[in-house]
Amino acid sequence: MPRRSSTSSSADKIVPDARGQAILAAIIKEHLVTGEAVGSRVLSDRFEHAAGWSSATIRNVMSALEESGLVDQPHTSAGRVPTDKGYRYYVDHMLGEARLSQSDLKAINDLVYDDALDSGAGLDRLMERASHALSSLSENVGIVISPSLAENKLKHIEFMQLADKRILVVMVSSANIIHNKIIRLDDALTQDELDRTARYLNAEFSGKSLMTIRAKILELMREEKALYDRLLRNAILLCDMSLEGDAVESPNVYIDGASNILAKPDFVDVDRMRELFRTFEEKSRLIKILDECISRDPAAPGNVHIVIGREHLAPSMQNCALITAPYRVRDDEGIGTIGVVGPMRIEYSRMMAMVNYMARLIERRLTEEAAL
Repeated sequence: MPRRSSTSSSADKIVPDARGQAILAAIIKEHLVTGEAVGSRVLSDRFEHAAGWSSATIRNVMSALEESGLVDQPHTSAGRVPTDKGYRYYVDHMLGEARLSQSDLKAINDLVYDDALDSGAGLDRLMERASHALSSLSENVGIVISPSLAENKLKHIEFMQLADKRILVVMVSSANIIHNKIIRLDDALTQDELDRTARYLNAEFSGKSLMTIRAKILELMREEKALYDRLLRNAILLCDMSLEGDAVESPNVYIDGASNILAKPDFVDVDRMRELFRTFEEKSRLIKILDECISRDPAAPGNVHIVIGREHLAPSMQNCALITAPYRVRDDEGIGTIGVVGPMRIEYSRMMAMVNYMARLIERRLTEEAAL
């Protein structure tokens, strides 16, 4: 079972008794299905065959849960709905082992794997299919963020001459993640010079991270001998231009199912909806939000991370639940992230199991590719 990490200690200070836990669980389960406030009459029907559960007892327990901040009463005459603190207590203390059903496992494998993924160009397709599978099966938003190429180890680099002094740079990480970039030089280089430079870089720097390569290149630029060695000067020029900019520093983001949010009754505030969609569209904001999930518990990289409601630092996410898991090829390489974004009223146990399974599936696939 994957470990789960909490982003808040506030719920730990709230310890409802056995009756309180039973009522909280019943409210959450009913609210997950209906989306409506849960009244004492509904709970009375559920507990009618249990001894000692009178209507008055149930109302008293509900009031105690409200005073603890675990449930809220939207209107005076309404029932109760779980708060973010209520969901947090439920996730941290009341959920059992998160397991996927056989039908979910089959659906994930059917959605993710196909013949196209057997080819070397299938990794981007794998990420796309993983985000689609998450969104399709969860009916929420599925997100996959690849590890930053700058943090992963270089397996191979090539330069291809184009027209107008442009050069196509093809960089392949140890996990066979391919990154293409077009750069433009002031002075043209022949294809032979480009090939010799690529051979030098592959011989000297293969197996090193791009961040390490950049640091070494900058060090070489400060050495006088680099000014008199044409091969080294070309290497410095090409690498420095290839490694600069957000295109290399930033990982790829695969997002699917944003329109699923539109069908959720939990998102009726137009302004909040607009801001949430803006977050999905701005890659840098989304990466920062998911990175914060991982960085809050860096000692346990195998955890499933859950952020609920006001635990989010980003205002646009404070009506959402975010369930993520990290994946990586090796311990010394960059981390990618996979996750589901939905309302706080989400199937936590199933989503946790699904996200963890998908992260391990991607991890296994990348490890297989790295061994080729």
